[in-house]
Amino acid sequence: MDTNYFECIFMVVDVYNHKNEKAGKMELSDKIFKTKWNPDLVHQAIAAQTANRREVLAHAKGRGEVRGGGRKPWKQKGTGRARHGSIRSPLWKGGGVTFGPVKEKIFSRKINKKMKKLAIWSVLSKKLKDEELKILDTFGIEEMKTKNLLKLIKNLSARETSNLIVPSRENKSIKRIAANIPKAEAISPLSLNLYDLLRYKNIIFEKKAVEELESHYQKS
Repeated sequence: MDTNYFECIFMVVDVYNHKNEKAGKMELSDKIFKTKWNPDLVHQAIAAQTANRREVLAHAKGRGEVRGGGRKPWKQKGTGRARHGSIRSPLWKGGGVTFGPVKEKIFSRKINKKMKKLAIWSVLSKKLKDEELKILDTFGIEEMKTKNLLKLIKNLSARETSNLIVPSRENKSIKRIAANIPKAEAISPLSLNLYDLLRYKNIIFEKKAVEELESHYQKS
């Protein structure tokens, strides 16, 4: 990847303060925030992410796992009954299950890093275009309390919508107080993933977090 690409091509967007007033401008990399919307790629990437997070819980015991059946229930011939070798057979009550769910099943899917990265860029670009992504110069919260962050969210977006907050890496207290707010979550810019980007309607970036995000992708 040509690292000079990030330095040469930019788009300019508004930066807001904690009162939702325009506080300046910021240059964003076209490489990240002007990527063409690709729903097929996004679907493939989110399907892989959710599949990889899936826990295998269901498990039915086969005939080799159920108890009993150490001896033949009756002799092979002469009884007038059907031949059986073990009461652990799926034909018997309490026997093993045929074709049941097993914990050894693997649901994970593979997707390469480039596709995953492009899918994230595609969602960020669409959020910005649809005016669902906003950049703040700083959160302006002097006292890290839930009510102060909630007030900030109300100033920036409708109360009933969901919000993903992306503070700078040094601003770790935001994540702790955001956990108390329904329909809100705070995440590090280096931990952005498709599931969270699509789960929340609005994304609120701190200006420094955007710079950290662009620097991270420039190095990758």
